[in-house]
Amino acid sequence: MAPKSEQLQSLSAQADPSSSSMDPFFHILKILPYSILRPPRLRLKLPSFTLPSPMTVFALVLLTYFMVVSGIVYDVIVEPPGIGSTQDPATGSVRPVVFLPGRVNGQYIIEGLSSGFMFVLGGMGIVLLDLALDKNRAKSVKVSYASAGISSLVIAYVMSMLFIRIKIPGYMR
Repeated sequence: MAPKSEQLQSLSAQADPSSSSMDPFFHILKILPYSILRPPRLRLKLPSFTLPSPMTVFALVLLTYFMVVSGIVYDVIVEPPGIGSTQDPATGSVRPVVFLPGRVNGQYIIEGLSSGFMFVLGGMGIVLLDLALDKNRAKSVKVSYASAGISSLVIAYVMSMLFIRIKIPGYMR
């Protein structure tokens, strides 16, 4: 069995193939520039990053949630119109249509944004209800948070169901 120093030298030679090179020009090019050139002394400070505040993180998460449930990715890929139009058969006048009826897998831009807003409104209602459970708040503030949270949840639910009824006629009858 070989001594440990020889084993370490053979392992280091295997790890770094340039150290076992027999080319003299390689060794000269490896040493010569660094014996003449000196790196400059830089007094650089590492940048220090501070953590964002909890409200900043909450706002970014809420904005991301809004963009995901609104279908921003779908809008970028498919490029649907912002709002549709239909012609009234009796009068012949053209009127705007916000919801794309009959197609569950398609949407106008305004339709996605309004649905996403209703989902965010419902989420904010849940957050307000959570804030109403804080024991360190005054009773009037807790009542205000609870009433705003319940009303937000009710409005979001009713409007979302209305959007589904408009989107899919004959659904939930």
